Amino acid sequence: MRMRNKPWAFDYLKSNAHLVDVEENYKGRIKEFFPKEQDLHIEIGTGMGTFITSLAARNPNINYLGIEIDKNVMIRVVEKAEALKLDNLRLVLLDANHLNDYFQVSEVDKIYLNFSDPWPKNRHAKRRLTHSTFLTSYKSILREDAIVEFKTDNRGLFEFSLMSMNEFGMTFQNINLDVHAEEPEENIRTEYEEKFSSQGHKIYWIQASF
Repeated sequence: MRMRNKPWAFDYLKSNAHLVDVEENYKGRIKEFFPKEQDLHIEIGTGMGTFITSLAARNPNINYLGIEIDKNVMIRVVEKAEALKLDNLRLVLLDANHLNDYFQVSEVDKIYLNFSDPWPKNRHAKRRLTHSTFLTSYKSILREDAIVEFKTDNRGLFEFSLMSMNEFGMTFQNINLDVHAEEPEENIRTEYEEKFSSQGHKIYWIQASF
């Protein structure tokens, strides 16, 4: 998700250092960013933040970290998080290619990938967040048997992800070809999910572990 560039965005995020890490100050010590030590779930690519703020409000006994590369998008997430005053929610401005540099081995308990950029051209396959390069990073930072949860409306990305995860040797706990047909109670709709569903797109959902 891209938004119009805001020249003041970086300064705004820095002024909210209690909530968002923009300079990797918590690199290698993410637990210190939270008031309480609890299981850590991360969302890679927060969008406008509806998903992760809703999750954090619903589950106060879990720490949530939203990862976003676009500082302009992150402003919207900060605004939502500030309004809700959730002690178990923090954010980091970070490129997903640097996960292994930021997190310690096996310190994450779950990863969410929601409506990631499908990068439809074959030459861009390595940029997809379910490519084997990223799966290798996830396996390193996740504890054993932890879940990667993936949702998309893009059939091509869904099929690519299934094949990529299968070839990587992951175990599938759930494969849902139409989430909204009989929507699970635990599903939280993202902004993109609402938009694409209203346009008649099917929503695909994968839950898998290493």
